[in-house]
Amino acid sequence: MSGLVLSVNVSEVRTVEYRGAAVTTGIFKTPVKGRIPISGVNLRGDDQADRQNHGGKTRAAYAYAQEDYAWWEQALSRVLPPGKFGENLTLRGIDVTRALVGERWRVGTAELQVTSPRVPCYKLAMTMEDPTFVKRFAQALRPGAYLSILNEGHVAAGDPVEVLWRPSHKLTLEEMARIYLFQPSRAGEMLVPELPDDWRAWALQHSAS
Repeated sequence: MSGLVLSVNVSEVRTVEYRGAAVTTGIFKTPVKGRIPISGVNLRGDDQADRQNHGGKTRAAYAYAQEDYAWWEQALSRVLPPGKFGENLTLRGIDVTRALVGERWRVGTAELQVTSPRVPCYKLAMTMEDPTFVKRFAQALRPGAYLSILNEGHVAAGDPVEVLWRPSHKLTLEEMARIYLFQPSRAGEMLVPELPDDWRAWALQHSAS
């Protein structure tokens, strides 16, 4: 399977006012031109305010599919610019929602690994200017893909995306989000070898209860 990078999006952390409170966030991503290094736990020029939930080693980059953008644009009856979901990589031709946990991609010259789905929070509602959007995003089960960096490299709009390897299990990001958000009694089904440690701890806790 192969696809294309449509847009590379980054943002620095900034503080905005939301519902009368100051919120520090890096969700307002905008497209950048040129070749951007992917290294450490970030893309150059990008940062996250809350690395426990939106950054760090297993969430170094976030990808969202143009196909899911098209679905949302129809559902919301409005055009959504690249980066609106807070993603670093807007992709086309890769089934991001049904990517397998642990799947490896070559994006530009970097090698990345699919680690987990996005769990929506109020900052997504803030950028979408819709207080109901956390619930809508959860119910849609189009979570996008958090990615870790296996081999550093560079990426630019127009670069190819290639699936290099897929594990033998069947745990997709869509199903992982379904279990976490709506069916925690199925948590044991998430215990695949490639599951990140924080998700593994949650799955073990809930599969034992």
